[in-house]
Amino acid sequence: MTVESTLPSAQSGHRTQASPCKPTVQAFLACTLVMLLTNCSSLERLRMIGEQPPLEAIENPTTRAGYKPVQMPMPTPQPAVYNPNSLWRSGSRAFFKDQRANQIGDILTVQIKITDRAQFENETQRSRVNRENSGVDNFIGSKAISPTSAFAPPFRILTADSNGSSEGKGSIDRKEELLTNLAAVVTQVLPNGNLVIEGKQEIRVNFEVRELIVAGIVRPEDIQSDNTIESTKIAEARIAYGGRGQITDVQQPRYGQQVLDVLLPF
Repeated sequence: MTVESTLPSAQSGHRTQASPCKPTVQAFLACTLVMLLTNCSSLERLRMIGEQPPLEAIENPTTRAGYKPVQMPMPTPQPAVYNPNSLWRSGSRAFFKDQRANQIGDILTVQIKITDRAQFENETQRSRVNRENSGVDNFIGSKAISPTSAFAPPFRILTADSNGSSEGKGSIDRKEELLTNLAAVVTQVLPNGNLVIEGKQEIRVNFEVRELIVAGIVRPEDIQSDNTIESTKIAEARIAYGGRGQITDVQQPRYGQQVLDVLLPF
């Protein structure tokens, strides 16, 4: 016969129960372990300890997950007009073949020139004072009611005071500068002749990988004769500059801190 621990003890006469904190600690450790095991990025980082961050393979941008062809408002198509017995081709800058990008798969160089600066400063002050006093000394002809009177309720009545104030101050001083060149590929030709481009560049220095991504829509007329275009002439431009590696990982807060920043209301 097995005697459970919840039965009275013959010596002490008390019930012996397991510590209520032990299951809680075990559950917490189990949840933490499950979160670490289910986090793919954590497993990847553990696997890459002591190794350099790998570079992504070159692939077709149109086959990437989430890629969608660009659709923009198009004008009414106009028929092409050809001049017979003429060596000049409409829209060409020379008699020879134009080396500028004009069809899917062509490559052009994007000159990224970002020199932005913003400076803002705001200050707000607000205060409010309210005071209400009825001036009543006697209540129904009886004794005077005051906060120290035996007949006074535990809270003050007939008198109300409030005072509130707030002060806010904020400033923004941002300066960004990015000067570099990046080769992009024409991924789509729109019906009006505009080109959809996308390019990606990865540079690895020791254990840090820097990524530069550019995408957008350009006009063939804006492409210069040396097959380059400035980033300021790219419509719907999407330019991203970042990286991954040991330095970037140290600059990021831990997962627990990020969760607390989202959940805590204060």
